This record gives sequence, C-alpha cells and structure tokens, in this order.
Amino acid sequence: MNLFEHPAHELLDLLKAQKTSAQAIFESVFSHLKQSDKNIKAFVRLSHQLPDFGPAVPSRNYPIPIALKDNICVEGQEVTCCSHILEGFKPPYDATVTQKLKKSGALILGNTNMDEFAFGSSTENSYYGPTRNPWDTACVPGGSSGGSAAAVAAHEAVWALGSDTGGSIRQPAAFCGVVGVKPTYGRVSRYGLIAFASSLDQIGPITKDVTDAALLLNIIAGYDERDSTSVNVPVPDYTKALINDAKGLKIGIPKEYFIEGMDPEVKQSILEAIDVLKKKGAAFKEISLPHTEYAVATYYIIATAEASSNLARYDGVQYGLRLQPQETRKSAIVDMYEETRDQGFGPEAKRRIMLGTYSLSSGYYDAYYLRGQKVRTLIKDDFDQAFKNCDAILTPTAPTTAFRIGEKANDPLSMYLSDIYTISANLAGVPAMSLPCGFSKNGLPIGLQIITQSFAEEMMFRIAYTYEQNTDWHKRKVGQK
Repeated sequence: MNLFEHPAHELLDLLKAQKTSAQAIFESVFSHLKQSDKNIKAFVRLSHQLPDFGPAVPSRNYPIPIALKDNICVEGQEVTCCSHILEGFKPPYDATVTQKLKKSGALILGNTNMDEFAFGSSTENSYYGPTRNPWDTACVPGGSSGGSAAAVAAHEAVWALGSDTGGSIRQPAAFCGVVGVKPTYGRVSRYGLIAFASSLDQIGPITKDVTDAALLLNIIAGYDERDSTSVNVPVPDYTKALINDAKGLKIGIPKEYFIEGMDPEVKQSILEAIDVLKKKGAAFKEISLPHTEYAVATYYIIATAEASSNLARYDGVQYGLRLQPQETRKSAIVDMYEETRDQGFGPEAKRRIMLGTYSLSSGYYDAYYLRGQKVRTLIKDDFDQAFKNCDAILTPTAPTTAFRIGEKANDPLSMYLSDIYTISANLAGVPAMSLPCGFSKNGLPIGLQIITQSFAEEMMFRIAYTYEQNTDWHKRKVGQK
C-alpha cells in the first residue's frame, strides 16, 4: 500500500518504528495530490510554505499532511471562503486550530474547496467551480466541506479540517465515505474561522477512520479565551474511548428520521448497522424528537439571519475585493459598496443575505427570528429529554447517497433538505459523527450518524469505534471494486 493511502495512526506507527520518514510521507501525499486533483479539484490553493525537512528543523509529534477548509485562517496565506469578495485577503494571524496544528508538527498542504461562505450542501456554490466526488466524478462530494472530504477520500490529504454549521462536515463525510466529526459547540475554538452563523459554526476533523478522528480532535480541542463561545471544560484523551464493546449501552432510534424520501438502500444500511451493534451488546429503543419537522425551517431563519449580519462587513473598504462602477450612480462610496457586493457575492450568498436581512427587519423580527429561536429551544429540549433514557442516538447522516452535479442546482429547497438529518445537532449544540456504513448498488458511500450529549464525545467515539472494528466499510478505497 502506498504511504498516501494509510490513515494517520498507521503512519505514526511506521514513523515510530523508523520504517519511514516525515519527508517520505509528505512527498508521497503531495505527489499524489498534484496528479489526482486535476480531476477531483478538492484544493483551491496549495500552501506557499512547504515544510523544511533539513537537519536543523525540530522534531514533529504529528508530521501528517493535513488540508484546511478555505475558511480557516493561516497567517500570511490567502483565504477566501471560496468567494470572489475575499479575493486576495491574507489574514495577519493564525486561527487557534492552525496554531495547534503547527505546534503539533502537522504539515499544512493548502486550502480545500467549499460552498461560498459555507452556503451549500454540494460544493457547487464555489467561486472556483465544483469539486467532484472521488467515488463517482459525475456526483457532488457534499458540502459545504466537500473539498476536505474529497481530499481525504481521494488520499490527497491524510486528514483534514472542515466546519459544520448544519451538517457541513458530516454530510460530505457520508457522501465521500470518510469519517466526519462535529464536536460539541464550544469544544473547539472558532477564533480564526471566518463566520457563517456564529451560534452554529464548529470546526471538526475529517479523517479516514475513527482512530484518526480521535487523534485529530485531541490536537484541536480545548478552551480558548479569544473565543467568547469556547467552553472551559477538561478535554479527555479521546483515543482512550476507542473500546470495541457496546455492552450495556442504550441507543435511541428517532422515529421522525425514518420517513418518506429516504433512499431504501440508506435505510437498509442503517438497519444492518443496528444489527452489528446489537451483537456487540447495545440495546436499541425507539424514541421521539417531536420538533424535528421544524428543524430545517428554524435553521434557515437563524442561520441566514446570522449570515446576513456577519457578511455585512464585506464592503470593499478594509480587505478583499473593491470595485467601482464605470459610471457614477449615487456617490463614490455608495457606488463602491453596491458594485463590490453585487459582483463579489455569488447567487446563493445573495439569496441567504436577503433571507436573513428580511427575517431581521422591522416588523418581521418577532415573527421569524425570535420565533425561530424559541423553536430552537424546543429542539434542544427534545434532545435533553431523549438523553435521559439513552446514551446516544443513531440515525442516517443523509437521506440519499451523493446526487449528480447540477441535479439540484436550480432547486434550493431540495438542496436544503439534504441536511435534514444533520441540522438538529447544530441547533441543539450537541456532538455528532458520520462514519461509513455501506455502499449503494452504484458504488456510492452511505453514512451512519451517531449523536451524543454535549461534551460526551467519548461515548460517540466508543460506539463508532465498535461499529467500525466489526465492519470493513472504512477499509474500502476509491478505485477498488
């Protein structure tokens, strides 16, 4: 097996046994990336500071090549959220997760493609064009962290970081057959993450298996005083939760998630996953999350309102794109604002800004945004009640496998419903993970979602690891039959 195909924990074992070197690993991944990405287009730019492997360089604990979604800041390197309006922006500081990665010795490969400002479920809303699913290049990789998920699936990065606002790590992980983790809101610092919806966004790992996800979360998790939403609680060693045993665990199956519209192959894979965990000692019971039907509507009120507020700062004054129309229309400054925002934002960004601005406007705030926040509380209460009777909740990650590029481009509502199973975890702030649990007859991956209580990621990892160790889905590689 080529070095670039190994998960990080196997590479670390090879390094420890002195059977390879950090330079050999990096060169294997980087060489494969440059060839593979001509077709996949997972990356929008590569790092201009490639690692130095000279004798004077200090030793690295985790010299593993990693990809960063194009909304995570790296000092001095362009980051654009895959939007024309941030073209040329080079942040003067590292995100906290970037600092932690650098301290660990991780090797940053570059920035991965995404839906503009994370607005999407397919990575088609990118200024740089779509990323393709490595399992079938006619299909989307999911979104908005589609570039990161595709990069890991295609072995163009050993692991990656994405951000998850309504499923943007988990849904592409499911579509690309990799592991994606949305930690508890506040578990990982958002400092240096360019905001979409500040009360929902969370950075998390995208990896080849559950062990790698635990390792990467170990590196990036923890309190950060620079992030006012960061929670000051101890961070356990998640690798200690990797126990191949589900004996005594009670897992809930929400009846609201098994509804019309779910692909029969997805349903069958989830039922088979339940059987695997039953054999390892888990007990299952049907539960209810009664406000699930309101989750999508609630999310698209709250998220667009926060996006409208966050994106108001992009006006051509301090950074990024600045355009002036050829003819004076109102005044120089107003013309510049209007031209910059008109040309700088893509159609989906404009749609969400308008939706959010409307729901925050005078006369509509109470009817939409305030009501949305009240329903959000009810959704969180549903989870609180459910976790009184179970240790975790198991669901599909997405109702279907990856759809074809362009299939939903002109149907925003259909696109929004791609995240129907993932949105609630963001609204409730609880951790959730997607991992591979099967393939369709067309050879496309299917994802299993595990949700646990806030800051109970260890339980999530234990269940995921137990399932993974008793199946072979995570071992299947792109190109294999």
